[in-house]
Amino acid sequence: MQTLKHYFYLASAVLSGTCLVVMTLLILAQIAARMFGVIIPSSEDFAGWLLSATIFFGLAYTFNTGNHIRVTILLCRLEGRARRLVEFFNLTAGVLISGYLAYYTAFTAYESYIYNDVTDTYLAVPLWIVQSPMALGSLFLLIAIIDSYIAALQGEKPGFIAHEDALSTAE
Repeated sequence: MQTLKHYFYLASAVLSGTCLVVMTLLILAQIAARMFGVIIPSSEDFAGWLLSATIFFGLAYTFNTGNHIRVTILLCRLEGRARRLVEFFNLTAGVLISGYLAYYTAFTAYESYIYNDVTDTYLAVPLWIVQSPMALGSLFLLIAIIDSYIAALQGEKPGFIAHEDALSTAE
């Protein structure tokens, strides 16, 4: 099971990194094309969509490795049962919020597919294609938070806490 989790989080990171590389290449191609007087249609739009995909695909990996932004001023001062309760509350809120996000981003992409919505850019791209990475990344984040939630319920230390603790003891 740990191997499956490892590859899930790795796939999230690879998808994010791939979108970032493609976005960079697209921007570099646009810069090079402008030097020759050529314009790549909708390159700015595609770069923006790839940026969104980069962010959303990277959420699960970032959450699992403890590299997301958390205000730990209070958490660092708590120990034992008090810290577990606060972390459990945080994970519960995270499951609810990310579940809501995943549902509505998927629903929005589905509606765009049903109604055949297209982007209002130079190149008309089906809107569900643009929205799908956000929906999938939100689902990945939900799975990552549920994974940590289950670990906390079982009395284990979630991945992000283990990474945070390792970083705090390394300093």
